[in-house]
Amino acid sequence: MTTPTATPIAATILTGFLGAGKTTLLRRVLSEAHGQKIAVIENEFGEENIDNEILVADTTENIVQMSNGCVCCTIREDLRATLTDLAARRRKGELDFERVIIETTGLADPGPVAQTFFMDDEVAEAYQLDAILTLVDAKHADQQLDSRQEARRQVGFADQIFLTKTDLVDAAAVQALTHRLKHMNPRAPITPVHFGEVPLATVLDLKGFNLNAKLDIDPEFLAADDHHHGHHDHDHHHHDHDHAHGEHCDHPHHHHHDDDVKSFVFRSTKPLSPTRLEDFLGAIVQVYGPKMLRYKGVLHLKGSERKVIFQGVHQLMGSDMGPKWAPGEAKVSKMVFIGIDLPKDILLEGLKACEV
Repeated sequence: MTTPTATPIAATILTGFLGAGKTTLLRRVLSEAHGQKIAVIENEFGEENIDNEILVADTTENIVQMSNGCVCCTIREDLRATLTDLAARRRKGELDFERVIIETTGLADPGPVAQTFFMDDEVAEAYQLDAILTLVDAKHADQQLDSRQEARRQVGFADQIFLTKTDLVDAAAVQALTHRLKHMNPRAPITPVHFGEVPLATVLDLKGFNLNAKLDIDPEFLAADDHHHGHHDHDHHHHDHDHAHGEHCDHPHHHHHDDDVKSFVFRSTKPLSPTRLEDFLGAIVQVYGPKMLRYKGVLHLKGSERKVIFQGVHQLMGSDMGPKWAPGEAKVSKMVFIGIDLPKDILLEGLKACEV
């Protein structure tokens, strides 16, 4: 008999603003014939316990209901205790499940939930955080993103974004919203979903938190980014110029949004000094950690034959040795930073100063 602790339990965080369709998606995942036993941890406000009724009625999953306020404050400790308790009951054979899905309240910041998996040794040993999935309601997203920081943070943290209710808006609106989301988070693929009908491959085992996972950045986003760097002084004229030629007509709303959650990419073809980089990132995380939602990169460090892969959530940062650089492969360091009002210039200059 294999011991349950041999492989860590995969954990998925399901987030999204109120009414985005989290429960619909969750019901769909639970009822699909994938043969996997899933424990669900729900973190909802008291009045919303009706979700619990729906879920229990439809499935035989283990539902752990927590109705004591929001994830970002009081529940962090409860979540840790719940996860530890689930793992212990599984080891004793009282519960049988292979993975956990945590459905956060629509008002939750997923950051503290993600951090639980790294800060607590017991939880870190029993679980492997797989990915953060964020549902975005296409009909109400612009208004929510404009007015609610939680909604913007949920987008910033995502490994995968699902667009719901796209049937309620026109194609141009979907395109403009997609464009906006990509500027906030170029790492996360964006997939429209209809009533929670999603292929399981886009929900489970995404390895968004696996350091060796491929660094996915939308190539168009990078191209656009480079384009603007070249015209730093003419940035604003550049936009007007584009509009004059109708190049950006597809995204009429884009330039009116000044979202505080933004992303930017650092790229360098020169090797980086490991000590300088470590000192710089350490200092940056001390100062800006709370505003740094997700950051991830593949690094070419001086003296290393192998890629170094690093990523972080808020103040927690980790790195791993990746594969060797292939013969003839261009050795390029690439990092993406997603955060709230991060000082892009300071970060880019500091990273540039780490070049050898």
